[in-house]
Amino acid sequence: MMVTGSVKVRLLKLLDDDRGNYTSGAVLAEKLKVSRNAIWKSVESLRSEGFDISAVTNRGYRLNRIGGRLSEAGIAGQLKTAGIFKFEVRKSLSSTNTVLHEMAVKGAPEGLVLVAEEQTAGKGRQGREFCSLAGHGVYFSVLLRPCLETGDAALITSAAAVAAAKAIEEVTGVRAGIKWVNDLFVGGKKVCGILTEATFGMESGTIGNIVLGIGINVTRPENGFPGTLDEVATALTENTGQNDVTHCRLIAAALDNFWEYYKSLAERGFLEEYRERSIVLGRDIFVLSGDDKKPAHALAIDNDCRLVVRYEDGTTAALNSGEVSVRM
Repeated sequence: MMVTGSVKVRLLKLLDDDRGNYTSGAVLAEKLKVSRNAIWKSVESLRSEGFDISAVTNRGYRLNRIGGRLSEAGIAGQLKTAGIFKFEVRKSLSSTNTVLHEMAVKGAPEGLVLVAEEQTAGKGRQGREFCSLAGHGVYFSVLLRPCLETGDAALITSAAAVAAAKAIEEVTGVRAGIKWVNDLFVGGKKVCGILTEATFGMESGTIGNIVLGIGINVTRPENGFPGTLDEVATALTENTGQNDVTHCRLIAAALDNFWEYYKSLAERGFLEEYRERSIVLGRDIFVLSGDDKKPAHALAIDNDCRLVVRYEDGTTAALNSGEVSVRM
């Protein structure tokens, strides 16, 4: 059964706007400028994705609840940004970043978002694994083709950190802080990781494309995170009964927020909130490089999203990349 995604998304929005009431197939078909058969097929497709839609003869269709599996229609139906993003949702992938990069090489368009219910080889910074358990988190990557100089790539990561932090607060009410450069923390533990991977034009000195990956721990596994992760990772809620509407809303809100920043990235509209949410500014930290831990004090985040630190010998530096930890 072939049903265009745009019809499903628009139909879901119409039904959600009139939740609890019946709307005839004829009215829906007229509003969407499609046939009644297309409405029926879209309803059946949405039902197959887990949406609870009633149908009564001579009354029409009614959406009883938003739920169901993580789906293109479920995410797109929550979006405010129109005409930018296209979604592919997979049950399981090695890594959304890895697979989307392969798709980018084959010419995938900007705005393609790859979502997985689980990752079997989720990627973190510096080659680390990102724990991506099925049903417990949000794991997605978006393909970007920006016109940026290579030195501006850090702006993408910083904008995404603010976008994800705001999305978490908007959807769940939980306030997340940002640990430079790209981790979100709640209660002293990591709740979200962001991985930005770019390809560069060697001759032009510009960015070819960027795959931006975001992973958010939504619910804590019943037996905790595996291994030592339980000591450093947390989730937004202990409620394992969270349904996939939360996941859909988180993805949509993060993308909406990010696109607002991305379309005018040079204006750095995210920077003040990035600073306000920082959990390292004004604190004693370690600057990490391999096994080396160099004590420093975090002074500022400059306009290029570099962390300005003062070392114990009085010298200062603006860090473009790397990792830091807060001294306790």
